[in-house]
Amino acid sequence: MATRKRAQSQVVEVAGPERIPVKNPVTGEVFDSIPAMTAEDVRAAVDRARRAQPAWAALSVEERGALLRRWGEAIWDNQKEMIRVIRRESGKNELGAWQEIAVLDAVCAYYAQNAPGMLRPQQRTAFVPIKHSVRVYYKPWDVVGFITPWNYPLLLAFIDLVPALIAGNTVVLKPSEVTPFAALYAANLMVRVGIPRDAIQVVTGAGRTGAALVDLVDYISFTGRTAVGKKIAVQAAERLIPCSLELGGQDPFIVLKDADLDLAASEALVGALENSGQACVSTERIYVVASVYDRFIQRLRHYANQLVVGTGDGLGVHMGSMTNERELIRTEAHIADAVAKGAKMIHGGKRRPDLGPLFFEPTILIDVDHSMDVMTEETFGPLLPVMKVKDAEEAIRLANNSQYGLSGAIFTRNLRRGEQLATRIDCGDICVNTTHWNFGAPSAPMGGVKNSGLGRRGGPEGLMRFVKSQTVLVDNQMLSKPILGHLDDFFFRGAVLLREMRRLVPFLRM
Repeated sequence: MATRKRAQSQVVEVAGPERIPVKNPVTGEVFDSIPAMTAEDVRAAVDRARRAQPAWAALSVEERGALLRRWGEAIWDNQKEMIRVIRRESGKNELGAWQEIAVLDAVCAYYAQNAPGMLRPQQRTAFVPIKHSVRVYYKPWDVVGFITPWNYPLLLAFIDLVPALIAGNTVVLKPSEVTPFAALYAANLMVRVGIPRDAIQVVTGAGRTGAALVDLVDYISFTGRTAVGKKIAVQAAERLIPCSLELGGQDPFIVLKDADLDLAASEALVGALENSGQACVSTERIYVVASVYDRFIQRLRHYANQLVVGTGDGLGVHMGSMTNERELIRTEAHIADAVAKGAKMIHGGKRRPDLGPLFFEPTILIDVDHSMDVMTEETFGPLLPVMKVKDAEEAIRLANNSQYGLSGAIFTRNLRRGEQLATRIDCGDICVNTTHWNFGAPSAPMGGVKNSGLGRRGGPEGLMRFVKSQTVLVDNQMLSKPILGHLDDFFFRGAVLLREMRRLVPFLRM
C-alpha cells in the first residue's frame, strides 16, 4: 500500500477506471499499477504544459540549466532509492541501474555548462554589409512529447528531455507501461528542486496514450522499436511536426588479426550482455578474422565461464534478469533458427527458473552466417553469435549488410587503422577497442542511420533539434530612399562591384 501512495503522489494524478499492472520481473509478482490515461487525459496534460511554457521560456538559459543541474544532483544524492526503483521494475543488476544515473548526471552537467553558448543568438553575414545586419535566434518548439522504452527506464526517459527543457520547451513524457515508476520518481524530484510542476508532465499508459500524445505536441521524440517508430514518423508527418527517432540496432563487433584477444573477448561479453542484451546499442554480431578465430573463441569461453548471473547486489553480479518475456521468447527463437541452420551452441542457451521467471543464460553461438535470423534481425537478448571472416574487408562488407546502422565496435592494436576502418561502417557512432562508451560522452552526438532512426542525441546536435531558428535582418536605412524594387541604379552597380570585391577580399565573403 505504501508503494501505491508514492505512485499517486507523482506529477500527474488520474483516477480512471482502467489500470495497468506493473510486475517485478525477478519474482513475476505484480507490485503496483498505473492509470491507462485516455486521449482526454493527455490533452489536459499538454494543455497544462502549453500554458506553463511562456513562463518557463522567459527564464534565461542559465537559470533553466541551473535548475536541471540541481535536479541531476538530487538524482545523484538519492541514488540508493533511484537504483531500488529501477531494479524493482526492470530486473537489471545494480551496476546497470547505477550507470543510468551516472550518464544522466554527466548529461545535466554538460548542457548546464554549454547550452548558454549554443543557444546564444548568432551573427551572420548579410548580402549588403554595413547597411544590413543579420542575426539568428533560437526559439523552443513550445511543447515536446517523449515516448520512451522500458530497457533504460530512467536514462532513456530523461537523456533527451534535459536538453529539451534547457532549450525552453515544456515537456510531456509517456514512459513505458512496463517500467513507469523510475520516470515518475525522477519527475517528482524535478518539481521538488524548483522546476515548475506543469513544465514536466508525465502521462501513463500503453500505445493508445502515446498515439494521443503525437497528435497534440509540437515535436515528438521516440525511443523504441523500429516498427513503432515508422508509424510515429508517419503520424508526425501528417501533422507537419518534426520528430526524432532512436530505433533498433544490430551492432557489429569486428575483431582484427592484431587485436588484443583477451580485451576483445571480455568486451564482447560486456557489449552483448549489458542489461541482459536488452540495449539498442547491444553487440549483436561478432565478426572475427579467420587467423585468430579459434583463439578468440577460446578466450571468449574462458571469460564467459566467469560470469555471475543473479539477483544479488554489487559489482560482482554481471547480469540480472531480462525485463520483457517477449524478448526472451525472441532470443530462444533466434537460437533455434540458428541451430537448425548449422550453428553450434557452445555456452548457455537455457532459462534459469531457479533465479526467476525471466532469467536466461548468456549464450554463445559459433559457425553462424547471414542466412540466420540472429545475424540479420535484432535479438534484444543475452546472445553472442560469432562468425569467421576472411579479412577486414569481408568483415566491413558484412557489417554494412544490415537494415540497421546504430553503433558498433572494431578491435585492433593499430589505432589509426582502426579509426579509418570505423569511418567505413555505416552507423551513427562506433568505438575502437571498447563498446558503449559513447553514452558516457555527452558532448558527442549519437544516433542511427537506415532503420535505426533519425536525428542525434548528445552534443550540440542533441540540443539544437529542440529549437527552431528565426532569422532577423535589420536595415539601418543608410542611403535608403523610396524605390519600387530592391535595387536602384546606384545599388545595382554597387552589388556588381561587391561581387568582384568578394572574389579578392576574404573577409567580405559570405
